[in-house]
Amino acid sequence: MKTLSFTKMQGLGNDFIVLDGVRTPLALNTAQLCWLADRHFGVGCDQILWVEPARDPANDFRYRIFNRDGGEVANCGNGVRCFARFVHDQKLTQATQLRVETQSGVLQPELLPDGQVQVNMGQPIFDPERIPFLTEGRHPTYDLQVGAHKRIFSVISMGNPHAVQIVNHVESAPVAVEGPLIEHHAAFPERVNAGFVEIVSRSHIRLRVFERGSGETLACGTGACAAVVAGQQRGLLDPAPVKVSTHGGTLTISWAGEQSPVWMTGPATTVFTGTVAVPDIEEILHAGC
Repeated sequence: MKTLSFTKMQGLGNDFIVLDGVRTPLALNTAQLCWLADRHFGVGCDQILWVEPARDPANDFRYRIFNRDGGEVANCGNGVRCFARFVHDQKLTQATQLRVETQSGVLQPELLPDGQVQVNMGQPIFDPERIPFLTEGRHPTYDLQVGAHKRIFSVISMGNPHAVQIVNHVESAPVAVEGPLIEHHAAFPERVNAGFVEIVSRSHIRLRVFERGSGETLACGTGACAAVVAGQQRGLLDPAPVKVSTHGGTLTISWAGEQSPVWMTGPATTVFTGTVAVPDIEEILHAGC
């Protein structure tokens, strides 16, 4: 049993446990991470954010992201905004422009005067081998069998993979049924996030995302980036700031086309801080871990 200090944060309702591994080095196994994320036994969250010192002196920090099932992933758009707010509020830095190491590369969040956080999310990845996505050649869209239906997807990585489909009405989309089927589709060897997008206008979409390892969340930052990229590629959205409405609130996404980074702007909020006694692995009786 170990006592752990944490900060609970949320970005558009996508909620996180943030752990400070800068002041105190952390050692947690997959079962303990899964226990922490459980909303019945632990603190509860969509993802755990683990802050560490940078490995490269040119950068400010490194951070790791763990899904609710304890599995590590490479990127999280709402998470990086919360991360930036956390290190500033915790006085780990006074800088408002940061360079942050992640598994998918260096991200550059900036805390804006109005309290929002803007992030250079890097360039979208379309190469199937890098996503990874098992298909023949690169195409604007792909047909995939999902249960009894054939669906049309844009497949994009924003540091983690997204399969994005356009739907008529996002609220009636079969997210709960098809989300798990898409996540575990054989074409995605590392699983995939499933995005369901409704085009409201050429500068506004509605979005729901079933995230791999977490299920449907109230918002998904990288999912919003992938959705706007997909919409612009299909000629459905203008190459200007696009409002992305999620169940948790609104993000603003901008992309100027291939070879350009995607810019994301949105809020990040601290909910509360606390301490929790984390059981040893042999004490954890949690069916999912």
